[in-house]
Amino acid sequence: MKQDFADVVALRRDIHAHPELAFAEERTAEAIITFLADCGIDVHRGIGGTGVVGVLRAGSGARAIGLRADMDALPITESNHFPHASRHDGRMHACGHDGHVAMLLAAARTLSRAGQFDGTVYFIFQPGEESGHGAQAMIEDGLFERFPMEAVYAAHNWPGLPVGVFAVSPGPAMAACNEITIEIRGKGGHAALPDQVADPVLAASAIVQALQSIVSRNLPPAESAAVSITKLAAGDSLHVTPETATIAGTVRTYSPAVTDAIEKHIVRIATGVAEGYGCTASIDFERNCAATINHSGPAEIVATALTSYFGSENVKPMSPAMTAEDFAYMLERNPGCYFWIGNGEGDERAEGHGLGPCTLHNPSYDFDDRLIPIGAAAWTAIVQRALPPLGL
Repeated sequence: MKQDFADVVALRRDIHAHPELAFAEERTAEAIITFLADCGIDVHRGIGGTGVVGVLRAGSGARAIGLRADMDALPITESNHFPHASRHDGRMHACGHDGHVAMLLAAARTLSRAGQFDGTVYFIFQPGEESGHGAQAMIEDGLFERFPMEAVYAAHNWPGLPVGVFAVSPGPAMAACNEITIEIRGKGGHAALPDQVADPVLAASAIVQALQSIVSRNLPPAESAAVSITKLAAGDSLHVTPETATIAGTVRTYSPAVTDAIEKHIVRIATGVAEGYGCTASIDFERNCAATINHSGPAEIVATALTSYFGSENVKPMSPAMTAEDFAYMLERNPGCYFWIGNGEGDERAEGHGLGPCTLHNPSYDFDDRLIPIGAAAWTAIVQRALPPLGL
């Protein structure tokens, strides 16, 4: 690892050791502000809560782009035991946002020293990505009015993709996240007298099974979606048929039209099946986060910049994931692109890591520090491609 990035690695590990949850990233924001200020970058704080924006100008051009990194942790207890493991039970950087911050800070310093672009770069450090509301909070606080930009870019580390390899494509990158809750109301009674009750547990079981037909039988085969029931709760006694049962889960899609269709089928199936068992069903369908859809122009800029710097063999097409990302709301307001940077298989984790795989949202996860110079170079290449110096 280049010595020039040793302090950034140390900062990343310090942030990892002191994780902060959504909209509580006070210490993290202060570390970011100090680093940017030391680079001579103009700093704006408190945007959307704890959000930070650094502003760097070069040349005389009026064009501008934004680069975004998320900075919040997850409510997970870390199982790693290396020196930079979380010092707070129930809080952990299990998604690599500490690394996203480090890569963008390293790029900010490189660009502040080297320049070689013409225009303005906004370094956006976003709170609350894991809550699904941080991007919206910054937007509602005037992000794009205060810092107008022609495109906005974001990257996420991706375990399983080799270190030094990237994935990017136009179109869907991540899915919309929607939540469903279904309450089935029946008629309770003695479990030994089933003929005298309307059993909501039986109805709920049938509804769970029937909902699995939506994707396979009600959507065109070319459409991708997931309907996953993750909770079924009912009753308090082994000898009592309860009055109610509750089903809950998630729906992931890549388009609003498919989301609307799935909601319609959930309502139809749940109400119809419940009625068939002498029960009623009430359905709450909450749209939590939009799909992350890359714009073709910015996606081409990212692919071209990364290919020029790292070689075509290290830039792969992106296979859309069913995970969700609130950067989607920035892409709804502004053209832009979201891409992946490989985090490997976890083989480079420090001694003392936990037993689990090094996957996102896992208590044994850790960001691979080899990505910091790679990420800094990637961001620098994108800036220089999007805002080329005069004469190029």
